[in-house]
Amino acid sequence: MGARVQEVVIDCADPAGLAGFWAQVLEARWASVDEGWAVVDADPILIAFQRVPEAKQSPKNRLHLDVRVDAAPEAVARAEALGARRTGQSELSTTGDGYVVLQDPEGNEFCFVVDEGGTWTSTMRAALDAAP
Repeated sequence: MGARVQEVVIDCADPAGLAGFWAQVLEARWASVDEGWAVVDADPILIAFQRVPEAKQSPKNRLHLDVRVDAAPEAVARAEALGARRTGQSELSTTGDGYVVLQDPEGNEFCFVVDEGGTWTSTMRAALDAAP
């Protein structure tokens, strides 16, 4: 059948504002398709932002983005300067590997992940290779 994820869509109040934020975080291009829809080229996937009338009801996301970075402190400082906020959740080893949880300007959680040793990635790949 060839089913593939086309894009990840995030419901929000300000599609262009969030797309602009994420484009800066990811150093990617973005476009406003119309006033209710914007998209970021987060190669190899697209991240789309769709205006919805209702406000976010819960502080916890059902879905979040893990964004791999080389160094968490620098990425966090840059994201905060763009309007992100830390949640307080963080687990970084002495080598700097681990994650930091933040919220974008509309309160959607995301993580900066550092995996220089490749442990997390190799664990995920091994699980996929072992699956029937």
